[in-house]
Amino acid sequence: MSITHEGRPPAQEPWNPQRPSPMPYHRYRPFEERVRVPVEERSWPAARFSRAPLWVPVDLRDGNQALAEPMDTPRKRRFFDLLTGRGFKEIEVGYPSASRTDFDFVRHLVEDGAVPDDVTPVVFTPARPELIDTTFDAIEGLDRAVVHLYIATSPVWREVVLGRDRDEVRRTVREAAERMARRADGLRGHVRFQFSPETFNLTEPDYVLELCDELTEFWDASPDRPVTHNLPATVEIATPNVYADQIEYVHRQLARRDSVILSVHPHNDRGTGVACAELAVLAGAQRVEGCLFGNGERTGNVDLVTLALNLFAQGVDPMVDLSDIDAVRATVEHCNRLPVHPRHPYAGELVHTAFSGTHQDAIDKGFAAHAKRAAELGVPEREAPWAVPYLPVDPADLGRSYEAVIRVNSQSGKGGMAYLLRTGHGVDLPARMRPDFSKVVQRATDDSGREATAAELYALFEAAYLAPGREGAVRLAAWSATQEPSGTHRFVCTLERDGRSGDHEGTGNGPLSAFADALAGAGIAVEVRDFAEHAAGPGTDGEAVAYAECRVDGATAWGAGRDTSVLAASVHAVLSAVNRAGA
Repeated sequence: MSITHEGRPPAQEPWNPQRPSPMPYHRYRPFEERVRVPVEERSWPAARFSRAPLWVPVDLRDGNQALAEPMDTPRKRRFFDLLTGRGFKEIEVGYPSASRTDFDFVRHLVEDGAVPDDVTPVVFTPARPELIDTTFDAIEGLDRAVVHLYIATSPVWREVVLGRDRDEVRRTVREAAERMARRADGLRGHVRFQFSPETFNLTEPDYVLELCDELTEFWDASPDRPVTHNLPATVEIATPNVYADQIEYVHRQLARRDSVILSVHPHNDRGTGVACAELAVLAGAQRVEGCLFGNGERTGNVDLVTLALNLFAQGVDPMVDLSDIDAVRATVEHCNRLPVHPRHPYAGELVHTAFSGTHQDAIDKGFAAHAKRAAELGVPEREAPWAVPYLPVDPADLGRSYEAVIRVNSQSGKGGMAYLLRTGHGVDLPARMRPDFSKVVQRATDDSGREATAAELYALFEAAYLAPGREGAVRLAAWSATQEPSGTHRFVCTLERDGRSGDHEGTGNGPLSAFADALAGAGIAVEVRDFAEHAAGPGTDGEAVAYAECRVDGATAWGAGRDTSVLAASVHAVLSAVNRAGA
């Protein structure tokens, strides 16, 4: 990205062929012409994450108001129970003065005793007396609550929407705070207060501090009864580092800092909501409001799932339980009636799936190295340190199986195909055989243009390698193999070929060399060039799989056999190669 200095457009590099576009970019102002961000000392770039902030889901209010079909009480209750069950301890439950549905849902939580003892509901209200009263009516009977006051504070909102100057907005906020304090005194429950200068990121920093500090003092915040000041990036206007500078400035300047919970509420208009939240926490924020999977108006609120699992992937406890990510996603999709994208970080259906051959090969080798490392450490694989290429976290830690990690289509390589055969059907192809099978699969997937499942891969393997050992042009009608006292192996068989049957016998230093000698007597010259066999694994009734690469009358081919007898599997593998070479 080119950077402009002193108002001059950057010079075009000789290697860059791009030319000016027809888009009217001159209509838009850069952030520095819209808000001044004082930067006295910047410490957030050197900060590191050591613990999770307080996560506050706003799905039931901010996320809900962005739905084409807002949630009814049953869907809201299901979502609320999901949040409490996963360990969220402060949850924005609604905007009681906005609609009867929101009011009724808050009353439902109160009257049904649905709020756990360690969970604090948050309710949202604008700075209007009658709406504040409705909000307090809704929470009557709760043991604890946070009442969240908001008003837009940036110049464009003051001038265009509210028609008030700075002093008038300040008086409105003070009157609302006074009314909230009076109403809170009349409740039996413990009430704390929260304030959001909406459009904070476009508001003059000195004005934000003026409003926040006045409320901190008026509400007499203390460490044991702190006030929350929530600083939203209501509409993203700049790169995440600018938001971090804004947050750090307020963090350093706030009065009674030990009595303030500094919160952020990033939206995702520039697609950098997660980065804004992370840098804001490094800059001093202690609390993050957002939605599960990023639902919300326009491009959405910041995604709390991604934020939490980003910490998890860095070895920091996210302090919420996302160990069954598919169940969380299913509930959210049901309640929102919106799908989670297949490529959504951590939770999407395809995020742990590799189709590319190079990715599959790296993952397959990574799994093998992980298993070896766990064995060396003497711990189960689920407890060994995780370091597998292309998988930032172990899918099993999120409740995912490994079945979908590698999937095969026309872009896939031999490693992925071998992985699926091994994990799905106990077939561990020799490395030298994999390119041969890859060609079989490529022909099938190129023709169909679609993905091949593990079952379909095995069907291709069976048709290409196992079937020729049983029903090819050359068949074994009967056979036996014995070893004489001298150590010589003898192979006696009845071969069927071209509609004719004949008895043949051969000897050798092993059963396969004896079989090759018998085939030579039938006029089929066979040289076994490579051979491998293994047990098929648990659940296969003691079967063995054998593989043979043979040179047959000048042509080379691979064959395979599968049987409860290792010797039978081996004989069928050689016969498969004979038939495939002659095909």
